[in-house]
Amino acid sequence: MLALRLARRAHPVVQLRRLLVAAAAGGTGFLLLCALGHAMAHPHAPAGSVLRLAWCVAPAAATVYFAVTVARTDPGTRPRPGLSAIGLGPGRLMAISAVTTALSTVLGSLLALLFFLHLRGDLTGLPFDGAATDALAAGRPLPLPAALTLLGVVPAVASVTTALVLRPKDTGARTTGPRARFMAYDTFAIGRRTAPPAGATRYEEEPDEEGATTPEAQEPTEPPAPRPAPSGLPWGITVLAVGLALETYAGRSGDRSGLSLPGGFADSPAGVLGGWLLTALGLVLTGPGLTHLTGRLLQSVRPGALRLLAGRVLQEEARRIGRPLGLVCAVASGAYAMVTLSSGVRPTVGPLTLLGALVVAGCAVLTLATAAVEARRAHADTTAALMRLGAPRALPRRAALLRAAALLAVFGPLTWTIAQLAALPLAA
Repeated sequence: MLALRLARRAHPVVQLRRLLVAAAAGGTGFLLLCALGHAMAHPHAPAGSVLRLAWCVAPAAATVYFAVTVARTDPGTRPRPGLSAIGLGPGRLMAISAVTTALSTVLGSLLALLFFLHLRGDLTGLPFDGAATDALAAGRPLPLPAALTLLGVVPAVASVTTALVLRPKDTGARTTGPRARFMAYDTFAIGRRTAPPAGATRYEEEPDEEGATTPEAQEPTEPPAPRPAPSGLPWGITVLAVGLALETYAGRSGDRSGLSLPGGFADSPAGVLGGWLLTALGLVLTGPGLTHLTGRLLQSVRPGALRLLAGRVLQEEARRIGRPLGLVCAVASGAYAMVTLSSGVRPTVGPLTLLGALVVAGCAVLTLATAAVEARRAHADTTAALMRLGAPRALPRRAALLRAAALLAVFGPLTWTIAQLAALPLAA
């Protein structure tokens, strides 16, 4: 009940994000139901039905990733001081986030079921002159337990993943220590006092009995260590190279037998598709490391305030925006391959494949946009401190544009190169 009240009283932007999660869950649920309809219409071809069901893994994973990102950036379930006194501790807020995610995804799944039943003619007459009769097994009784089981996969996985990601952790040292003031105080030396050099004694003025202030010696203060670089860059490059090698080897092999994927991709070599999946995984793994490296390059060769601010923010937010950025690059390379194949002698892309591609691409772009908004809020203290010091108001905007240009300069050519290399074996 509390989750419903929080969901109803949320900001319109937050409500829009939840509706987008429901839309993504609805698209994925409709694809799962179409796989069930294909199994009902073709009971003697189980391999094709299993393949269509496996084809839904990518939209389901993208939907879950987007739902978890939206739950992590929900301001209504963010831990704040004083909430524990009324019974809203970190554990309770985690449970509310999981329930809210489940409500959004269940809403989308129910809409998918209604639309599926409408196309089958179970609610009214057959629409579109019965064009979808064969794909949806119209006229056959729908096994409701199987349909509900398929529709419950995305809400269950999304809510459990949200609970695991937002589970309470021992962050006392991180929230009260130097890391909490990284962007506003430690990096740019902004605050009421700057820390003395390492090994020196820090004095803090405290009022005496007459109201005057006298220095009181405290423990030596050490500056906080910089956040280490993400460690997934070597693994990502390795997986990326293995995927390209596997795709090239499978594309040049003489065996032309392959998988008949939905949407007209007939006789697609399994090795080529497996190699492309490894390539996409490699791009996701290399995203944080490349983002951190881009931030370091921005600060090289005597940086000014603008490049220093943009580079430090990229390094600090590399883990947050790196993986969504890598996912967008993987989706872009896959879209390029689909466009290349569709313009050749192969059949055109079917509506179900187009729906799956839209769900994956939309979730990837929306996840990146949500992560960017979260990163902007994370270093809002830095922007406020710079404004108090008299920095130009255009400085944060120019730093954001510089970060976007730097990321585009690094990830743009990489995505185009990977797309070209991945499309060559498929086009052959």
